[in-house]
Amino acid sequence: MSSDLASHLDWIRAQFPALAREVNGLPVVFLDGPGGTQVPRRVIDAVGDYLARSNANTHGGFATSQRTDETISAARDAMADLLGCDGDEVVFGPNMTTLTFAFSRALGRELKPGDELVVTRLDHDANVAPWRALEERGAVVRVVDIQEKDCTLDMADLARQLTPHTKLVAVCYASNAVGTINDVAEIARRAHAVGALIFVDAVHYAPHGPIDVRALDCDFLVCSPYKFFGPHLGALYGKRAHLTRLRPYKVRPATDASPECWETGTQNHEGLAGVAAAIDYLAELGRRMASGDAPRRTALLVAMEAIQWYERKLVERLVSGLLKIPGLTVYGISGPACFDRRTPTVALRLSGYRPQELASHLGERGMFTWAGNYYALGLTERLGVESSGGMLRLGLVHYNTADEVDRVVEALSMLEPCAESGGVV
Repeated sequence: MSSDLASHLDWIRAQFPALAREVNGLPVVFLDGPGGTQVPRRVIDAVGDYLARSNANTHGGFATSQRTDETISAARDAMADLLGCDGDEVVFGPNMTTLTFAFSRALGRELKPGDELVVTRLDHDANVAPWRALEERGAVVRVVDIQEKDCTLDMADLARQLTPHTKLVAVCYASNAVGTINDVAEIARRAHAVGALIFVDAVHYAPHGPIDVRALDCDFLVCSPYKFFGPHLGALYGKRAHLTRLRPYKVRPATDASPECWETGTQNHEGLAGVAAAIDYLAELGRRMASGDAPRRTALLVAMEAIQWYERKLVERLVSGLLKIPGLTVYGISGPACFDRRTPTVALRLSGYRPQELASHLGERGMFTWAGNYYALGLTERLGVESSGGMLRLGLVHYNTADEVDRVVEALSMLEPCAESGGVV
């Protein structure tokens, strides 16, 4: 067994059927991970197996319903192992946005006019708009700025925005646009020091590094399994004390027991089967890299730490190559000495080209990327690029390779900087 992820790359890539796809005779390079990763075969099989053998609603007195209950419980336990919490602190929902709106409404029951909520310019709007919606109840929303030179959170401004009236701080673990990793534990400490809760959007960070919600001391943390190799769902960790104290909006016959009371309507049961399979894929990766039959939580930590190290090498290679291209601007942290504070997600612009033109240029050559604001509207507005199409985003994950990095750098190097858009060759 080897702790070097690169030595397991053939096995890793063999798990993902989509990686065999071609476009115009060229192998596809999936650089769209921040928008949703590809899934391993076991996830596809788990979804299909649930639909074939267990498809039913919950809490019935018959076999398929009982298997559905077991599927939900298994998904809760798997997610708890990934996050470092207990199964009854895990809530599932359609996506991160829906879960955040649900919890913002519940927290809004406790707010008084003049109570303050703190958001940041670095966040996806799904961790901004649900809190801004509470302005209707008289809440005051304060915004933490960024350091423009490297797109990191301005911690001095955070200190200025926190007051005795602060009730909640909403912050991303990592920026889905430029990859910046925030010091969540320190932000939580500061929030709690003024009596506020902290709500963490870990959607972008979850595929790239280990999470320990206990060590972070966050009150809520939300993520999306389809960003870490699973189906399209959302998952939320909440401290047990909060989940049992707060009152959800729900239909009357639904249980009052937590965490089920937070899960409105019938859940995506086949998707939950896929969630457990995705986490078990990561655990198997960890066990291949560690000696012995490690418990799932231990194996997950091994896998995520190895992924973090491997991806850091990839992003070093990517940024180094991009910075050599004339007229190309990389947004965010670009110095390798600070790459422990970023994920392998890189946003850029090339002089004379709109980001969508760059995405189309790469797409025709089998490289899948995103252009625009990726819902990080506060950031693109702050950087002054929103009105001109946002940025091109290259998002690496652990199934990407050094050769794929070189391929995208070479494709962008083909383009000459020009004064006007429309010059893609």
